[in-house]
Amino acid sequence: MVSSAGNRAAPIGIFDSGLGGLTVAHAIMRQLPAESLVYFGDTARVPYGPKSPDTVRRYSHEIAAYLLEQGVKAIVVACNTATAHALPMLERELDVPVIGVVEPGARAAVRASRSGRIGVIATAGTIKSGAYVRAIHAEAPDARVTARACPLFVPLVEEGWINHDATWSVAQEYLAPFVHDEVDTLVLGCTHYPLLKPLIGEIIGRDVRLIDSAEETALDTQRMLAEHSLAATSGEGTYRFVASDDQQQFLALGQRFFGDTIERVEIRTFG
Repeated sequence: MVSSAGNRAAPIGIFDSGLGGLTVAHAIMRQLPAESLVYFGDTARVPYGPKSPDTVRRYSHEIAAYLLEQGVKAIVVACNTATAHALPMLERELDVPVIGVVEPGARAAVRASRSGRIGVIATAGTIKSGAYVRAIHAEAPDARVTARACPLFVPLVEEGWINHDATWSVAQEYLAPFVHDEVDTLVLGCTHYPLLKPLIGEIIGRDVRLIDSAEETALDTQRMLAEHSLAATSGEGTYRFVASDDQQQFLALGQRFFGDTIERVEIRTFG
């Protein structure tokens, strides 16, 4: 595939249902400092997890079209639900390289696991799609995978309730099956979940490896750019952040988690 942008200095487009994908953007900023980014958080329509596959595909198509209008040279789907439902469609339809977050996370989990007992927590849409179980079994056919939807985690993170008592109660309920099944590796199968890492680690046990696909996705992005001769060769990247609703909340939460990397947030609405 040849990028229509074909321009090494063009930005990478990254999108997510909200601000969780900033964990992926942050990893790319650290690993690829010369790259410019346009990040889109669909805050008007978060969460994607409970929505139908067709709806998630429609949202993903709209956002990808917007990012292409911004002149991006490649797209990173930093949302697990959108990766599970829309990645094949985007790969077919777009003339820029596209990668998602499921395969990188699955690969990292298989590498990290010693017993082959791997847990996956994600949104209802991602779990229902079976994308993680398929991706893990493609790497390790004998792996024993326990997968569970944790739909309340996304709104709790978006609310900023990272250490709230309610979040602790919900997390203890969600994570009990993984403690029972003695998993040694847990995939945080939604880009919002790494923001709950300390709390999840406390409940699941310190000896369980928590897999955040952000770092692995950044490495895949680096490989993808090299493969298509699209890697920025010099200079320092510039960053734009766009939300579909309430840019002030996005700015406040984004700055809390990622510091002053986020100086301002633009608004772009759909529908």
